[in-house]
Amino acid sequence: MTSAPEAAQLAPMPNPPTITRLSAPIDPARLAKLHRLNQDHAEALSSLSPVALERLIGGAYLAATVDDGDGLVVVCDQTTDYDSPNFLWFKARYDRFVYVDRIVVSDARRGEGLARQLYDTVFAAARADGHSQVVCEVNYDPPNPGSDAFHDRLGFVEVGRAVLADRGKGVRYLRREL
Repeated sequence: MTSAPEAAQLAPMPNPPTITRLSAPIDPARLAKLHRLNQDHAEALSSLSPVALERLIGGAYLAATVDDGDGLVVVCDQTTDYDSPNFLWFKARYDRFVYVDRIVVSDARRGEGLARQLYDTVFAAARADGHSQVVCEVNYDPPNPGSDAFHDRLGFVEVGRAVLADRGKGVRYLRREL
């Protein structure tokens, strides 16, 4: 008979997550799943229509999903044609950067390290293209303590703040040198 600790050692490891780069056009079923994921976390990310999400992904420096929709990252660089006030804040201050517009993991997959793996994908792409910094924003109003702690662990530091009254948010602007 096998003891419980030995049985745990013999259990097969789950398959590692698959991170897939996205480009437009996006398969309608995949887009619907990514849109649901975005909308489920719209308070932290900002709401987008399916058309706007596909347009954002299509124009992004990098967009990737985990296991076909359990996580999403959308990243711009300084050349992206994008009118987000947060992106424009960075564009007014830095000549060259990689901006994480949104990163999200489904509630069912939280705690598996997927957001870290998505960020590792961003960091690797940015380094490969000669970027020296990655920037993003995290809400302070409404508060997002989980995201604050996560970004602190990744080495991001606050470089500014803004109140987006039209969106009912206050944001902290963060930067990580590569």
